Amino acid sequence: MIGLGLSVLSVKLLAAAGATVECLGDAQCDTGLPKINATDSNVQSALQITFGVIGALAVLTIVVAALRYVTARGNPQDAAGARQAIIYALIGLAIALSAEGIVTFVLTGI
Repeated sequence: MIGLGLSVLSVKLLAAAGATVECLGDAQCDTGLPKINATDSNVQSALQITFGVIGALAVLTIVVAALRYVTARGNPQDAAGARQAIIYALIGLAIALSAEGIVTFVLTGI
């Protein structure tokens, strides 16, 4: 029911924006949106670059947090903050790596 409501709402929004959406069957609909020719390899390359940048930022965060941890000099609050940053960056790195693996599997496996 919610999905139907969202699709009706999106059709109304597109119609309000001046896009033609009253098509049935295999007819071509002009929604006013730009048309792109994205192949699987283009999408895979773009996502691999995105996940690579995210992974590099996570590694950089780990290095900076490790330096903060080393230079905490026994201050428990600074050490705890650096430890949390390392944990969050490792989680982000794991998510980026698994997302890249999933995208590669889906685009090449199907």
